[in-house]
Amino acid sequence: MSNAQASNTERGEISIHAENILPIIKRWLYSEKEIFLRELVANATDAIHKLQKLVLLGEAAGEYPEPKISIAIDKTAKTVTISDTGLGLTRDEIARYINQVAFSGVSDFVAKYKDKDDEQQIIGHFGLGFYSSYMVASRVEIDTLSWQAGAEAAHWSCDGSTEFEISSSSRTTVGTSIILHISEDSLAMLEEDTIRGLVDKYCAFIKFPIELAGKIVNDPQPLWTKAQSSLSDKDYTDFFHKVFPGSPDPLFWIHLNVDHPFKLRGILFFPRLRHELSASEGQVKLFCNQVFVADNCKELVPEFLLLLKGVIDCPDLPLNVSRSYLQSDQTVAAIAQHITKKVADKLTGMAKTDTTKFEEFWSDIHGFVKFGMLKEPKFYERLIDTVIFKCSTGEHLTLAAYVEAMKERTDGSIIYASDPEAQAGVIRMLEEEGVKVILAETMIDSHFLPFIEYQSGRKFKFLRVDADVSKHLIDAGKADLVTGGAADAKTLGETIDALFREHLATPGVKVRVEALKSSRVPAMLVVDENIRRMQDMARTFGGGQGKGSGAPSPDMCTLVVNRSSPAIRNLGTLAGQFNREAEVKMIVNQVYDLAWLQLGRFSADMLQSFLDRSTELLARVGVDGSVPSGGAAATSGAGIAHAEEGGVRT
Repeated sequence: MSNAQASNTERGEISIHAENILPIIKRWLYSEKEIFLRELVANATDAIHKLQKLVLLGEAAGEYPEPKISIAIDKTAKTVTISDTGLGLTRDEIARYINQVAFSGVSDFVAKYKDKDDEQQIIGHFGLGFYSSYMVASRVEIDTLSWQAGAEAAHWSCDGSTEFEISSSSRTTVGTSIILHISEDSLAMLEEDTIRGLVDKYCAFIKFPIELAGKIVNDPQPLWTKAQSSLSDKDYTDFFHKVFPGSPDPLFWIHLNVDHPFKLRGILFFPRLRHELSASEGQVKLFCNQVFVADNCKELVPEFLLLLKGVIDCPDLPLNVSRSYLQSDQTVAAIAQHITKKVADKLTGMAKTDTTKFEEFWSDIHGFVKFGMLKEPKFYERLIDTVIFKCSTGEHLTLAAYVEAMKERTDGSIIYASDPEAQAGVIRMLEEEGVKVILAETMIDSHFLPFIEYQSGRKFKFLRVDADVSKHLIDAGKADLVTGGAADAKTLGETIDALFREHLATPGVKVRVEALKSSRVPAMLVVDENIRRMQDMARTFGGGQGKGSGAPSPDMCTLVVNRSSPAIRNLGTLAGQFNREAEVKMIVNQVYDLAWLQLGRFSADMLQSFLDRSTELLARVGVDGSVPSGGAAATSGAGIAHAEEGGVRT
């Protein structure tokens, strides 16, 4: 320091207001030390904004440097310097805005010019934000020259205590430089890659160029600040990959541009989900005047939309002093509602104007749409007529379209499959009778369908394919066969009913014999829809665990035996033959297990029993197709394949 500077040196203590003690600011106000760069760059941006406004208003005359923020690293001196070409500070302003921590230069500036037209909002809070620099610095210097005519350049220095030094400076250009003397525990901040990473994270879209090592390292005009009409699809996808590297191309996007009753800019991208749990991978970056605030903001972006990726920039956000969290405010709620509406409008618009693309994207977006409808009543109201389901036939239908198409076949019920592979047999029979089956096979569907029933006042009623035997599957006109002699004549249905009640090894199962239109299925298990839903709910809130826990208990089931099946008719014939009780019992239980197999719900014990019985039945089949009453070598007796011959009459 020169003698002239020393003679002009002033010493004093920082004025502390209320509880704003410097150590508290340094340790607890900011959650992460890297925040310092965001705060200092935001303050630099603020200073440039102020000077531009003064020039616009004609109060600042003369030539000023091009707007720019520079970051310089000196490893030898262990300093990082952030410089700007903003309006600078006088010695009095340093005393007021730096030494008196509780004051904010922005507050005074906005108050003075509040009646002027202000196209560029002020984002910094020079004061508390400045003191975040002590997160990484043991000493901080300010070298500044004000725009005001005749202003004297000033130099300020403080080691993080309440003591400071302020003196004259030899600076000749308007603007401010903040010199950080990096502390020993933060030496990583002297690495160019580290600083570049922080710029990418917090300052990538600051409105003014940021220079580091002679290169501009930010994008002052990000995509969301441009007119949508001037952008191509490639512009959007390129921007998406820039902000979210490594992600697959987005499906589509929404460009937000609102000026009233609040200012909001941004782009929300609908990502391609790799699996149902990909919803947790969403990220909506929050900005305030192009300054990064947070990766996700649940107060601003509804929970169900957090699977989206994108950016939102809102200068009206009521941020706290550390810029890390939103404070409670009506504007926040209004913005959240607006974003929800825009997403709903985008989806309903696409469904109407580009149905093919909407159906193509549905497998990727249906999860969040359903979750949003579960969570947000207004979102439900906007999309209940838009949500679609894929049918087993491959087509997509809205719920209203399904009900209209099936009104003559399902009595207004919507038939759905929760496991298309396991329920393939029943689905095929229904399709053969012209009944469409919607696919509701994801985890969320078990909650979504009952929710729709409740919300719609039972306007939409859902029945799973195995909830009961549809009347369209029963051949009501098919006469039952009569077996036995004149003295003990029985219908085949009565005979089969008695056989299953007598030989079924699993107790509690209700048995019903019907003639189905299809002869391919010997029997099927049905479970009352309401009972099954109660069990699903119990399981969701801590019910059965382990393999097979998703299966209904036997006493909840009805075994519908199909007397149109050749296997069942043969069983009736086999039961009338001498000494065939063992085979009859095996076949009865085999049919029962086959019905369980259709549900895909075998436990380990059931599977082993089924395999053992199948092996024994194979061993009992003779080379001529007969089922001997003794061991595998026996060949006497009529085979099951021929059991319909003899003893069966109408």
